Amino acid sequence: MLSKWIKVLAAALLILFTVLSFSGQSQAASSTYITKGSTTSKVVALTFDDGSDGTNINKILDILSANNVKATFFLTGSGAKNHPSWIKNISAKGHQLGNHSYSHPDFTKLTAAKMKSELDTTETTIKGITGKSTKPIFRAPFGASNAAVLKAVGDAGYTHTIQWNIDTIDWKGISATEITNKVVNNIVPGSIVLMHTGAGASGTPGALPGMISKLKAKGYKFVTVSELLKLPASPVSGTKYTVKAGDTLYSIAKKFNVTVSALAKANNITNYNLIRVGQVLTIPGKATPPPAVSVKYTVKAGDTLYSIARKYNTTVAKIAAANKITNVNAIRVGQVLVIPR
Repeated sequence: MLSKWIKVLAAALLILFTVLSFSGQSQAASSTYITKGSTTSKVVALTFDDGSDGTNINKILDILSANNVKATFFLTGSGAKNHPSWIKNISAKGHQLGNHSYSHPDFTKLTAAKMKSELDTTETTIKGITGKSTKPIFRAPFGASNAAVLKAVGDAGYTHTIQWNIDTIDWKGISATEITNKVVNNIVPGSIVLMHTGAGASGTPGALPGMISKLKAKGYKFVTVSELLKLPASPVSGTKYTVKAGDTLYSIAKKFNVTVSALAKANNITNYNLIRVGQVLTIPGKATPPPAVSVKYTVKAGDTLYSIARKYNTTVAKIAAANKITNVNAIRVGQVLVIPR
C-alpha cells in the first residue's frame, strides 16, 4: 500500500515539474532596466528621442556624419508616420533604432495588452520604413517604468529598457552651451546621454559639434547602445550557437531576436523542452530584400534639386545624371524625376 502511494506521489511530482518547467520556458523574462553601461572604458552612447515633429533630425544626422559618430535613436510610431523619409535617413546612416512607443503614453498607466499594442505597432511601422527591427531596446515615454512595465516589455521581445544617467533637458529649449556643459561636466565611462530631435530642443544641433569635440579630447569614443551593452547583433543566416547550462529554446530565441518556432524548425526540434547542453543549434537569419534601383518623384512647388536629394539621401549630381539635367537650378513643378538609390 505504501509503495503504491509513493508511486502516485512520484508521478504527481513529475507532472508538477513538467508543468512548471514548461511555464518557466514559455514566459519571457522581464526587460532589464539600464541607466548606464557597466564599464571602465571611456565610451559614451548619445541617444535621441524622436517625437511627432522630428524637426532637427537631418541637422543632427549631418553633424554626426561629419564627426563619424554613430548614435541611437528611440523612435515613436507616430513620428515615423509623420516623417518617414527622415526615419529612413536615420537608418541609412547606420544608427541604431529603438522603440519609444507609438503615441508616447505613460506606460505605468496602461494594461499589458495596450503596452504590447504600442510596441508592436511601432515595430511594424519602423520595419515597414527601414526594413530594420527596433528590438531588443526600448525607452519608456517620460522614463516612466515599474515592474509591470518591465514584464510587459520583456514579454513583447524588448530585453533591455534604456534609461540614462545624463539628462540634458534639451526639450526645455536651453542653450547649446548649457547642453554641452551638462554632458561634459557629468561624463563617466559608460554614460548614456538623453537628447531629443524635436523643435523644442532648439539648442541640441548647436551643442553637438562642441560636445563631441570636447568628449573626444577627454578620450571618449562614441558607441550605440547595443555596442555599449554588448548585445548580440541580428543573426546572419546559418549562425551557430552551442547550448549552455540553463539555456532554454525560448531564451536562445530571445537572445538572437528570432521566434521559438523558427528556431525549432531550423533545427528539426519537435519538443521545445528537449534541448541538451552542448547541442549546436543553427540560428535562422532574416533575409532583407535588396533596395529598389530607383524610385520616381514628381516635383512639387518649393522643391529644389538639393531638397529632393536630401529627402532621398542621395546627391544632386546623381539625380542630375539620372535625369540628364545640365542646369541643376532648372526643374519645374510636375516634372517626374528618377531618383537613383
